[in-house]
Amino acid sequence: MPRPNFSLLLVLALSLSAVSLAQQKSLRLRAAPSRPVIDGVVDDVWATADSAADFEQLSPYYHKAPAHRTEARVLTTPDALYCLMRCEADPRTVQHPTGKLDDFGGDIVSIMLDTFGDKQTAYKFAVSAGGVRIDCRLLDDARNRDYNWDGVWFAAAKMYDWGFIVEMEIPYRCIQYDESLLQWGLDFDRWVPEGGEDLYWASYEENEGQRISKFGSLLFDGQRPTAHGLNLEIYPVGLQKTTAIREGAYRVEHDAGLDIFYNPSKSLTFQATANPDFAQIEADPFQFSISRYETYFNERRPFFTQGNEVFMAAGREQNSGFYRPLELFYSRRIGKKLPDGSEAPLLFGSKAFGRADDWEYGGFAAIAGETEYETPSGPVVEQRATFVSARVKKQIWENSSVGVLFVGKHDKDNDEGVIDIDGALRGSDWQLAYQLARSYRNNTGDYAASAGYKLEQDKLFLAAKGRAIGNDFDISQVGYVPWKGLADFVALGGPRWYFPEGELRALLLYAGGAVTYEHADLYTDHSALLGMNMSFRSNFGFEINASHGRSRDGDTTYPSTEVTFSSWFNISPKWSANMYGGWQRSFNFRRGYQSYYAWYGVGASWTVFDELQIGTSFDSFIEGRPVANPDKESSIEEVTINTRPFFSLTPVNDLNIYAYIDLVAKRSTDRVEQLLGGLLISYQFLPKSWVYLSINEIRDWRVDSPAGSQTPVERFQMRERAAVLKVKYLYYL
Repeated sequence: MPRPNFSLLLVLALSLSAVSLAQQKSLRLRAAPSRPVIDGVVDDVWATADSAADFEQLSPYYHKAPAHRTEARVLTTPDALYCLMRCEADPRTVQHPTGKLDDFGGDIVSIMLDTFGDKQTAYKFAVSAGGVRIDCRLLDDARNRDYNWDGVWFAAAKMYDWGFIVEMEIPYRCIQYDESLLQWGLDFDRWVPEGGEDLYWASYEENEGQRISKFGSLLFDGQRPTAHGLNLEIYPVGLQKTTAIREGAYRVEHDAGLDIFYNPSKSLTFQATANPDFAQIEADPFQFSISRYETYFNERRPFFTQGNEVFMAAGREQNSGFYRPLELFYSRRIGKKLPDGSEAPLLFGSKAFGRADDWEYGGFAAIAGETEYETPSGPVVEQRATFVSARVKKQIWENSSVGVLFVGKHDKDNDEGVIDIDGALRGSDWQLAYQLARSYRNNTGDYAASAGYKLEQDKLFLAAKGRAIGNDFDISQVGYVPWKGLADFVALGGPRWYFPEGELRALLLYAGGAVTYEHADLYTDHSALLGMNMSFRSNFGFEINASHGRSRDGDTTYPSTEVTFSSWFNISPKWSANMYGGWQRSFNFRRGYQSYYAWYGVGASWTVFDELQIGTSFDSFIEGRPVANPDKESSIEEVTINTRPFFSLTPVNDLNIYAYIDLVAKRSTDRVEQLLGGLLISYQFLPKSWVYLSINEIRDWRVDSPAGSQTPVERFQMRERAAVLKVKYLYYL
């Protein structure tokens, strides 16, 4: 590849002249003489299938032969694709814990299918040695993954004295595909926890990782996929909710809802939900921040997470997290939490997304109902509102894209929203993403832009990103871009080494700089940074970086310093952990002064036995006292501690009992300030059909007068308690 250059013209030239590597491996998809039985037993029908056994390591020893043989076979009938994977291993080392859909662990095998031949997206179907199913969509040439996608498919696994067998049945009606193609992109994967082997059938570069553009080929041998039927999924939902009004008094409510998935063609999907409830969703984790900006919370509600990549600007680096485009569609604004803790009701939602040749498109609409909530100054009405979004994206130059995104909100007083043009130019080891947006609120608005570039070669790493957001760019009702009046730029790079032998697998050293202008401060912060990342073949690694510069917040100008550390430990199939922490000298907007701020934390989980996993997270946040007050006995203003222990019991696959407690404590009061507890029992009794029992409670300190007393007393008491029984059943037509 030519020497990297940040010039946009040169990147365009590279993208035009890039030629993808020829697919060097292929497998023929033959018609099955009879339908295979999915039971983990190798039937005679599999003798007619083409097979692949030339797997190789991506890690820990790149391009080396695997320790044990893996063989994959595929067959087809008119309405389904079948896959068999035979995995040799010492059965004493095979990890086969129980689990539920997409909650995976242990030895895992998978098949991946690029059903549109676009070299950008693919389906992944995976099964553990314990028979747990995992499915997702690979996006952006496998740079990102969407585990919110779920299909209706079937699998079985069976242990033997030489290893294990996995069989899969993937109905064509559960996936989208181009019916005109004569071949699909194809790859297989096997993960072996004992030894940390990650094996693939296709060949990839160590510095890039998996790339859909380098898949092998699945050749249709006389019989192409066909799918018949209405392709309609209907989910009636029944709900009973019990809410505590006060200690010993409860209110019982019954409700119902409806979810619909409809595929009128193999390239179009329609979804709708009426009167949804998301009682099965775990409460948001505790967040601590000293920033002047609003805290971000991930979307967890299934209707919004499924297919949400359609409404994202291109180029997000989910694996590294280095570049993230401006989030113009932030679905947490719909049915949002109100200041008194209540929620605006979501009455109805629908979305559609599909493909036509090199084009992708999507549309979204939702209605949030009117509701009244309490504030210190009295009741306030959140108006009924309609939210809409539309997306069109075109694939260009094989592995790149350009698109337009619109997001809007309408109520009786305001029309507001945003429109953007975005895209990504890609090679197998580099990406340049860009975005230009215009906001509007009635007759006012402003512009914002972002861009990010990353190059990952065998011996060189380069990255740069920047944002510029207008003073009046306000999309607070539809998106998450709270940094009005900000412009920033970060660039870093350095050498990287991969070591073919020994415990050390890779080492990256990098240096760079950053500048940030905030209109609120009328100052350009600037800093230089250094960092190091090391990864080891025993699935351990760490990263440490430091920066120093000068900053201003409000009227305070000060030398800014930050040191951060993170590490991960997956050296045993039975347990994993990560540790992180940092120290910075910055401005504390929670308290309104400049001082130091430090944090540290650890997360750990342990598989006690195949059916039980326990773990916890522990975080400590330390706020320093003002620099101008050195006479205090301690330099610490406050220490806030948050811990979230949990256990997950899965006695059989797809039946799970999960419980957690979230505690928040402070040093100044020497007590627990808030306790949040939750219990969720979930059972998937049929594909995409569930029973949920959810119980949640929040306790904190409140001042009231106990019964029979006129004296107010502060007590640690219940703030909220609710139990929900929810049944969701799939009618598949």
